[in-house]
Amino acid sequence: MNNNGLKDDILQEIESLRNEMTKSLCRILQFPAVSPHHGGQGEEAKAQEVLKIIKEQGLGEGAKLEWIRIPDEKSHTGNRPSLILYTPGKTQQRLWMFCHLDVVSAGDRTLWNTDPFNPVVKDGRVYARGANDNGHAAIAMIYALKALKNLNITPEYEICLGFVADEMMGSRYSIEPMIRKKIVNFSKDDMILIPDGGENTGSFIEIAEKGLLQMEFTVSGKQCHASTPEYGINACRVANIFSVILDETLHKTFPDKNELFSPEEYSTFEPTRRYINVVSANVIPGFEKLSFDCRVLPHVKLDDVIKIVKEVMENVMSQTGAQIEFSIAERDDPAPRTSPDSPIAKLLEKAISEVLNVKPRFGGCGIGTFSVFFRHEGIPTVVWQQNTSGLAQQPNEYAEIEHMTNNAKVFALVMAGG
Repeated sequence: MNNNGLKDDILQEIESLRNEMTKSLCRILQFPAVSPHHGGQGEEAKAQEVLKIIKEQGLGEGAKLEWIRIPDEKSHTGNRPSLILYTPGKTQQRLWMFCHLDVVSAGDRTLWNTDPFNPVVKDGRVYARGANDNGHAAIAMIYALKALKNLNITPEYEICLGFVADEMMGSRYSIEPMIRKKIVNFSKDDMILIPDGGENTGSFIEIAEKGLLQMEFTVSGKQCHASTPEYGINACRVANIFSVILDETLHKTFPDKNELFSPEEYSTFEPTRRYINVVSANVIPGFEKLSFDCRVLPHVKLDDVIKIVKEVMENVMSQTGAQIEFSIAERDDPAPRTSPDSPIAKLLEKAISEVLNVKPRFGGCGIGTFSVFFRHEGIPTVVWQQNTSGLAQQPNEYAEIEHMTNNAKVFALVMAGG
């Protein structure tokens, strides 16, 4: 698309849809799409609302809608739903865009100024759980395509919009089996844009991600009364010792930096979750459970990290007499980076420059997105959206309406071929 007048028409059309986009965002944010593995109802109701919006905008006409339902015995429906909208273009080249429908729980409701699942529009923002991560991306995708339809513009590519489940817990019920079981036939010729992550200026295009290793440790000691600690093995103390030593050892063993990931240019090894052990303060716990979240640079092998973990475990067990077991909750080995010269990267770079008047920069980050699955398959994948940094999964999460509108503009230009 080289016609400047046509480009201006697209941008103006999306601007005219701003209020409608805001209302649609509020509609989908009313559905608490928390994983059934975390006590929620899953994505079904939210996915159905997305489908209603798609049909109301006439985007199902002349297009193909496909439900992909991955079995999940914990879900009240018996499955986890993903919805894909296929819209024909001028060519058979496919442009995929994926956003996730699931959200984390609201957490401590007392930290919220509003009901997290009753969206509030205030000062150019929409406040609700999932507004920032990843609701406004879903709406921007839909209305980018809607703008082209309103202007009778046929997309340059076949546009494949995916609204999928289970991103928050590793995509075991969505993208991962879609690829591994070939439920969807992706091709190395496909172009993939994932609206996730992002930062305030919209100038950052993510082309690489760190490897992800989430581990859970169980410390078994011997419970006793706190007044007679000599009769027990304090699992809480052992867990504290183990956590500190493991933290320090991993950072010392893997200190390398990579400027592609600036400012987080190093591997991170973070102790995170601690579980409830005993209910009384006068009881020495015989059981303790804790978690570590590790985001490692692409050149670091996760097997090497695990080797160090096991060595620290053995040393602490020999010193304390406690037993420590560990399991891997989630593992994503680093994938090859996407080239900044790939067609999708160049196409996105041009669209961002035209909409936001900034010079995009390419780099890596530590968050885990769908991109790792596609990069492992050799499919060029970029991650981008304009987004308010640091709000995902926080109390009083919000999305800037201006960001959502700008995202739709960029997506539309990419769909139209730049």
